[in-house]
Amino acid sequence: MGRVAELAGVTVRTLHHYDRIGLVRPSARTAGGYRAYSAGDVARLREVLAYRQLGFGLREVAELVDDLSTDAVAHLRRLRGLLLERRDRADAMAVAIDRELEARAKGLKVTPEEQLEVLGARLYDAIGGAYTATRRTEPRIAAQILDALGDAQTVLNVGAGTGSYEPAGRDVTAVEPSAVMRGQRPAGSAPCVAAAAENLPFQDQSFDAAMAVSTVHHWGDPIAGLREMRRVARRVVVLTFDTDEPGWQDRFWLTRDYLPEFAAVLAGFPSLAGMADAIGARTEPVAIPWDCGDGLFEAYWRRPQAYLEDQVRRAVSVWTRVGPEAEQRAVRNLRDDLASGRWKERNGDLANLNAADLGLRLLVA
Repeated sequence: MGRVAELAGVTVRTLHHYDRIGLVRPSARTAGGYRAYSAGDVARLREVLAYRQLGFGLREVAELVDDLSTDAVAHLRRLRGLLLERRDRADAMAVAIDRELEARAKGLKVTPEEQLEVLGARLYDAIGGAYTATRRTEPRIAAQILDALGDAQTVLNVGAGTGSYEPAGRDVTAVEPSAVMRGQRPAGSAPCVAAAAENLPFQDQSFDAAMAVSTVHHWGDPIAGLREMRRVARRVVVLTFDTDEPGWQDRFWLTRDYLPEFAAVLAGFPSLAGMADAIGARTEPVAIPWDCGDGLFEAYWRRPQAYLEDQVRRAVSVWTRVGPEAEQRAVRNLRDDLASGRWKERNGDLANLNAADLGLRLLVA
C-alpha cells in the first residue's frame, strides 16, 4: 500500500479510507500480510483519483467506477472529454479576457454583452465534457420517446449530443454542432453530421422520424429548427419544456426557493403552444422518476444533496447561464437549509412521490 501511495501521489491514509468504504479494495495479501494491489486494482484507483481531481464527490465517483456498462476505454474517453471541457472553457475565458484587456487599453467602452462573453461563449463546448459523467439515458423516459417514434425505421436525432436516447435497432443519423459533444460519442454509435437544427443538410422527407431531446432551448431559433425537422421527416418527436402554465417557475422547489434567475434563462424561449402549432404537434407530459438516471436539471428533485456536487451542476447549462454569483448563492442556501432541516420542512411530502411532473413535455407530430 505504501508503494502504491507513493506512485499515485496520495497518502496511505487516503488508501485506507478508500479500502474502508469499498471504493478501492486491494484484492490480495502478501506473504507478510500486507495489502497488495493487482493491475485491475491500480486501474480502478487511477479512475477514482482522476475523477476526484476533476471535482467529483466520493458518491459520484463510486457510481461512475461501478457502472457495469462502462469499460476501461469508455472511462478513458469520459475522462478525456472532461479534461478537454476544462481546457476549452479556460481557453474561451482567456480569449474573452484578452479581448477585453485590449479594448480597455485602447480606452474603448466594453459593452455588457462583451463582458459576459466569458460566460456565454461556446456554451455546449464549455459544458459538454461533463455530459457523459451524469447525462445518461433514463429508461422510463426513453420508453415514452420510443413509443412516440412508433414504427419509424430511419430516425434523425437533432442536437444529438453524446447519443443518449438514440433508439437501438433503428437506422439513426445524428446531427450535433459541438465538436466536444461529437468527440464523446461512443464507438459504434450512429454517424454524426456537424450541422445546426435550423439548417439541416437533408432533402425533404428523408427520414421516417426526427427526434430532439432536451436541446431545443439551446437553438438560436427554436421554431425554425422545429420546422426543419418537420420538413425532413414524416414524424417529429421533441422532448422540451413547458413555460405556458402560470407560475411555472414555482413547480420546482429549486427554482422557486433558490434559483429565481432560472425564469430569465427561458425568457425568450417560445411557448409550448407556439412550438406545437409550428409543427402541428400534440403534447404529452413526461414525469421525472425520483431516481432518474439522466442528470438533467430537474432530475434530483427528491435527492437535493446532489445539487451540492459541482459535477452534477457542470453537466446542466442552466448553471452556466445564471452565472457564478447566482449559482454560489443557491448552493450555499440549499446547503444551509439541508443542514438545518428547513428544506425537509418545506418539501417533506416529496418523499411519498415516485415521479413528479416538473414541466417536461413531449411534442409529437
